[in-house]
Amino acid sequence: MPQSLASRIALVTGASRGIGYATAIALAKAGAHVVAVARTQGGLEELDDEIRKVGGSATLVPLNLTDFEGIARLGAALHERHGKLDIFVGNAGVAGPSSPLGHIEVKPWTDVMAINVTANFQLIRCMEPLLKQSDAGRAVFVTSAASNKAQAYLGPYSASKAALEALARVWAHETATTSLRVNLFSPGPIRTRMRAAVFPGEDPMTLDTPEQAAEFIVPMCAPSWTETGKFYDYKTRTLLSFRAPA
Repeated sequence: MPQSLASRIALVTGASRGIGYATAIALAKAGAHVVAVARTQGGLEELDDEIRKVGGSATLVPLNLTDFEGIARLGAALHERHGKLDIFVGNAGVAGPSSPLGHIEVKPWTDVMAINVTANFQLIRCMEPLLKQSDAGRAVFVTSAASNKAQAYLGPYSASKAALEALARVWAHETATTSLRVNLFSPGPIRTRMRAAVFPGEDPMTLDTPEQAAEFIVPMCAPSWTETGKFYDYKTRTLLSFRAPA
């Protein structure tokens, strides 16, 4: 991959495994300095090793995204160190319980919303000024077809991804006249640990890998990507406008 992202600063959440892990490596391979955020120190250290192997560099940030003040501190640290942020990939997410809505307690519900929605809201608040300091700020949120399928027993996850998409739509509209581009990436069924936990009977070898999906996220992070307010469906390889309001 050409060094198309040289000198660019990329923040990736949920970077210790799955799509976030693969995307962080792919961005580093393309020349970006990756700020990798995840809860697990061990996973981040493994990522750092892989990034070094491809000649890249990373800053490791062990952070639980429910620490909203921690997100604010991260924004301040990035401002002090780099003065800008070029790329933000909002990938971190949790599946939550797979149960009928009436059987789900309030805490598991709020736990899913905290990571999948509120953390991204706080990241938008804290990273927008930095992204606007870039000559070509790019934000990509990883969403799911669950947001509109409304599949039984996946209520918290489906609702949280629908809310995330609404956040991204609003942000894209608010920043349409700036150099910041905001888009959604829907990977579909991918061979990840979270997918295996939700669909244990599925043969993972029939699914594409996180590395394959990451190949399509990286171009959305480049200065040459000019679309905003779009939804990239990896399964069908199509770029769609956000659903129009009714």
